This record gives sequence, C-alpha cells and structure tokens, in this order.
Amino acid sequence: MKKMRHDRTKRQNRRGLAFLAALCLLLTACAGSGQNGGSENVPPQETAAETAAVETETESVPDIDVEALREQMGFYVEGSTLYDANGNPFIMRGINHSHTWFSDKLLTALDGIAATGSNCVRIVLSDGEQWTRTPMETVEEIISLCKERNMIVILEVHDATGYKDKESLLKAAQYFVDIKDALIGQEDYVIVNIANEWQGDSESKVWEEAYTEAIPMLREAGLAHTILVDSSGWGQFGRSIGDGGAAVLESDPLGNVMFAVHMYGTAGASEETIRQNLGYALDQGLCVCVGEFGYTHSDGDVDEAYLMEYCEEKGIGYMAWSWKGNSGGVEYLDLAVEWDGSVLSEDWGEVAVNGENGIRQTSQICTVFEEAGAE
Repeated sequence: MKKMRHDRTKRQNRRGLAFLAALCLLLTACAGSGQNGGSENVPPQETAAETAAVETETESVPDIDVEALREQMGFYVEGSTLYDANGNPFIMRGINHSHTWFSDKLLTALDGIAATGSNCVRIVLSDGEQWTRTPMETVEEIISLCKERNMIVILEVHDATGYKDKESLLKAAQYFVDIKDALIGQEDYVIVNIANEWQGDSESKVWEEAYTEAIPMLREAGLAHTILVDSSGWGQFGRSIGDGGAAVLESDPLGNVMFAVHMYGTAGASEETIRQNLGYALDQGLCVCVGEFGYTHSDGDVDEAYLMEYCEEKGIGYMAWSWKGNSGGVEYLDLAVEWDGSVLSEDWGEVAVNGENGIRQTSQICTVFEEAGAE
C-alpha cells in the first residue's frame, strides 16, 4: 500500500474554508465571470489555487474517481509551490536530454547528467507523429535508470512543438494514456509534461481551451501525476499563463498542474522580461518553472546569470537545454562536449553547471530518495 506522506486532511480543511468563502462571494455577486479572458479576469494570488481547489471539491467529474486519484498522488502542487511525496518543497535543478534522437546514448547521458548534481532530468519522447514512437518499455527503463541515479524525471512529447491544432496536443496527451501502465505507481518520481512548446503563436484562448480538454484525458485514464504545461509562443509567451492559467488549473479535478516558461532570446532577454514572464504565474499564486533555457539563441542573447539568480531567489525550478546533440546551427546549446560529461562547453555547460547559482551550487536531491531506496 502506498504510504500517505503529506497531510491531506489539512489540505481538505483548507479547501473547505475556501469553499465557504467562495459561497459567500456567490451570494453577493452572481454576475458571472468575464468572457474575454486576459489577466484582468484572473483571481488574485491568494485565491487562484484555492478557486481550483473549490472546483475540484464540489464538482462531480464523470468517469474520474477523484478521491482514489488523490490517494495515488506523489508530487503535488499547492499555490506556487511544488511538493514531493514527503510533503517537502522540490525545486528543479536539471538538464534536458534529447532521447528521441539519441536513444543509444541514454546510459551515458544519464550518468553524465547525474554527475552534474542535477536533481531532475527532462526527457524528450515521441508519440510517433514526427519521429519514431518511444515504446512503453523504454519509458519504464528511463524511469528506472533515473531513480537509480536519484533524479526525478520529467517526460515530454516533442512531436507537437510549435503546432497550433488542438489534435496534435490531444495526440500527445493520448500517448501518455497509452503508456499509463509505465506511469501509474511512479507518481513519486515522474512529472508529466504533456507536450513541448505546443502552440507557436500567442493566442491564449486557444491554448487554454486545448489544455482544458487534454488534462482531463489523463485523469480519466487514472494518471495522478503532477502535470506540467508549457506556455504558448514556443514556450516563451508567459502571458498565456496569466490569461488562461487559472482556467487550465481548474480543469484538473486534482488541482495538480504547474506551468513552464522557456527562456531564450525573447522571454529571457533581460531582467525585466525574465521577471515579467515568470510573474504572470507568480502574481496569481500559480506554480511555475523554467522548462528550458540557454545562454543565447537565434532570437537573441539571454541573461542566463540573472535568470539563475532570480530562480534561486524565488525558489523557481529550472532545466537547461540541452545535454548534447543540438544541430542546424545551434550546436552552441550543447552543455556537454562529450556525451559522458567529462568535458563541458566553456560558454554554456560550465556556466549552467558550475557557475554562480548553477546546478551544482543550488541543486538539492528530492527527499523521496532519502529513504531506504526507491521502490
């Protein structure tokens, strides 16, 4: 039987108070919510997450056993904080690995990434739409290898990158449904990042509506994992979280959703843009991380030193892109010169791993690995 390591009774009491508060508001203001979206309609920081909690407690969701899924959860989100299965805050400090294109490098890459002190790794998978579909057995192997190396694994489907059609996002969500047998029971060690950078433009309403359809698919399939949702605009339009993040969170009967902004030359160009793009989530009390970042890119330079400093100051997770294998003119984003990590790139790898506020200096192992051993 799975041990319940965090105080669910306390959380339910808090949600009960939130429900009473929401009921009072309904009795005094029945005008309904706005129809145009936008940050002006988003609840303030103290109430955004509580609003989602009220919805999940009071609405019946067809085909979803909410109480059973709550008992199954490992990682969970409360407000702007991600907690591990022991009830301790977990701040991601990790690296992206392009497994889909370099499946033969898995062991070497994971050993090298673990040696940097990373407490997590974000793994590129494929649902078969653009590249060879990653088999369920391989996902099981990836999870096992990451657990052996004391790293939390963030799994993402890369095929829908930049796409706008809802069907491509739902196919990515369906992939996780199809491999659910590899995921159920691993909630303490796995976070599901449905699709990498889905939606290349910045139409927040389209982004919101698609994710509010995709997320219940995973819950109906019995997946209780924390779900990570990339912002729109190739992951760099943080405002989409401000416009529709609360609604996306509310679509989850578990209220267990966090968000990611990817920071390259657009979102990560300056101190101001970094604070602004992360602030869209933070100002509402939503949980956010930097799912990818580099030190420069085709769209401009990145203030990576400030980004890492700000994330450390605010307790925000970050994952650098990427270990090795970049091509097409962006080879400079390779953190490692050698796949085993024996040599890191001077301008990027050394900065992200060994620099001020870098991975080695700030990473803390997830407390689920401090027990007798990962199950």
